[in-house]
Amino acid sequence: MTTLLTILVLILVAIAIWQMTKIFELSQIRAENTQVASDKDNKYNGYLMFAFLIFIYGITIFSFWKYSKVLLPEAASEHGQSYDSLMLWSFVIIFFVQTVTQALLHYFGYKYKGEKGKKALFYADNDRLEFIWTIIPVIVLAGLILWGLYTWTNIMDVNDEDDPLIVELYAQQFNWTARYGGADNVLGGANVRMIDINRANVLGLDESDPYAGDDVIVKELHLPVGRKVNFRFRSQDVLHSAYMPHFRAQMNCVPGMITEFSFTPTITTEEMRLNPDVIDKVKRTNAIRTERAANGEPNSDPWEFDYVLLCNKICGKSHYNMQMKIIVETEEEYNAWMESQQTFSQLMASMN
Repeated sequence: MTTLLTILVLILVAIAIWQMTKIFELSQIRAENTQVASDKDNKYNGYLMFAFLIFIYGITIFSFWKYSKVLLPEAASEHGQSYDSLMLWSFVIIFFVQTVTQALLHYFGYKYKGEKGKKALFYADNDRLEFIWTIIPVIVLAGLILWGLYTWTNIMDVNDEDDPLIVELYAQQFNWTARYGGADNVLGGANVRMIDINRANVLGLDESDPYAGDDVIVKELHLPVGRKVNFRFRSQDVLHSAYMPHFRAQMNCVPGMITEFSFTPTITTEEMRLNPDVIDKVKRTNAIRTERAANGEPNSDPWEFDYVLLCNKICGKSHYNMQMKIIVETEEEYNAWMESQQTFSQLMASMN
């Protein structure tokens, strides 16, 4: 709120100064009243262009220096490295072109500024120049698009190779529920019409389906490191989006249909907590929370890093709170956790 008020005050001050400048200009008696820019005007405008060029370069450098620390740490999935490489090179090309073109634009705007008695030299057309500034962007953009399509095809190749773990993520306003295939690693049939809250059948599993009996329903997602996971997504009510930023994974959850995504986690939660970037983020976050605690403000408990599943679609008034904790652990730890969970058939038996 303080930042917003500061920005508003600065905007109002700028408007006030601008209005005062206009009043001052109108109050002056001018020997010459013309709307045609003079050599002096063009010179000042040229200097202003250089000043603006320095400003945009300065704000870009400042933003990288100031805010790069809030970027995500290294990708924790196999495909994440390809995703990050594609994004990095896209940024490199974009900023390189922006730097060169803006410099040329402002330089030539000043160098060839209007001067009295000076006639501009122009080309009605120049096939060579037009070919150069057309073919180079075409080649660069085509290369990025083809690279992007290749990466996208590999990421979206959901298949049953390598014995993947089958997990369903069920979205509803405003929480997530995870369902595992159990011992047979096969999800039982389900339909929203079969939801029975009174009997704790919150996902609408078909109780007559033999594959549903050993399904495990939980509110915390556990994944074994190094094992491929095939996710299936359902939504009960509106359009949601399952977003797992640290794994560079996102998929829409659409009512009435099943969508899929697949990835292999490569870094356990404990290993990621030792990442220098994560350690620094935890330190900065807890410094803020310590200050909040000293002021008696809520949401001030010490924070520990965890992977997280978020909703990346604005799905309602509590959208911001729709998240689930993800724990990536060793195969042995995952198996021990799975053995401690109650199956769907056990849950139904306890309700009778």
